Amino acid sequence: MRIDEKNFHVRDLAYTIRSATENDANTLSKVRIQIDGETEYMDREKGEAYIDELSFKQIIKEDTEAAHNLFLVCETNGNIVGFSRCEGSLLRRMAHKVEFGVCVLKDFWGYSIGTHLLKETISWADTNQIKKITLNVLETNEKAVTLYKKYGFEKEGVLKKDKLLSDGNYYNTLLLARFNE
Repeated sequence: MRIDEKNFHVRDLAYTIRSATENDANTLSKVRIQIDGETEYMDREKGEAYIDELSFKQIIKEDTEAAHNLFLVCETNGNIVGFSRCEGSLLRRMAHKVEFGVCVLKDFWGYSIGTHLLKETISWADTNQIKKITLNVLETNEKAVTLYKKYGFEKEGVLKKDKLLSDGNYYNTLLLARFNE
């Protein structure tokens, strides 16, 4: 599915949130690798589960055509600096919910990009009769947990000792959900 693009200005940064297009595929492949290497909040280490340009084109095409999928990018000065994705299910028993994920280049943290990607996703979900948005977040990502709770997400569960980080310790993953009654 697609949304209308929206422009934002936060402090000294102007950016646009819009639906991904197939022309974004090559850049998305590179940005994803960079983001994975900038933080341990993501599931992957840099270069793991690599998605090439052709595969991103296919994902974007499918997401654009599917009523319960949404792929958004954040663009500033012609560069993609973050993206989010919602993936739904074609199974009737699970067609009411989507899974959300978001990532932003570290240089652009603090400009409300993640917040605006989330808000646009929630608006899209509410408009399209999505009853539940789910997501996973590392317990140590306190800013993200606070943001999600601010926008109505609640804890559904905990995956104990779910992620092994570079310090050699295992950390829990929180399962959060937002319900649209």
